[in-house]
Amino acid sequence: MSRARADRNGEVQVNERPSPPSNDIGAHDDIELRLGADLVHLPIIRSVAGTVATRADFDLDAIADLRLAVDEACSTLITSALPGSTMVCRFVIRDGELRFTGAVVSNRSEAPSTATFGWRVLTTLTDSADGWVTSNGVGNLVHIELAKRKPVVGA
Repeated sequence: MSRARADRNGEVQVNERPSPPSNDIGAHDDIELRLGADLVHLPIIRSVAGTVATRADFDLDAIADLRLAVDEACSTLITSALPGSTMVCRFVIRDGELRFTGAVVSNRSEAPSTATFGWRVLTTLTDSADGWVTSNGVGNLVHIELAKRKPVVGA
């Protein structure tokens, strides 16, 4: 069975077998997940978001915010994804900030709407949220990126 998949560079590929993990993941603590773009995988992504935020020493409120925001971002991506495609999720921690980026192959040519309740949730729970679409000639990739800074103690 063939499956469409978006690689790290935004190229859409159709493979008969899974490809090996990317060697250019970045820093030692960066995490990248590749899962079927299906709502059944949301609990896994929420769990990873919570674990990454806990390891980065975020407080309980920030961890809960991140779990909800990542869930909403992934729900938005999954509903835009082509059937049978892969969702790529990346968590990066730098300078007290956790950045989540997700992408799916889609036939949509526009970025996720910023006028929805879901987008309002994203912007309320995070310090920044952005969505965009790229094209690589084979298909479109819908991206969402979120960032949450570690709360300053005593602020």
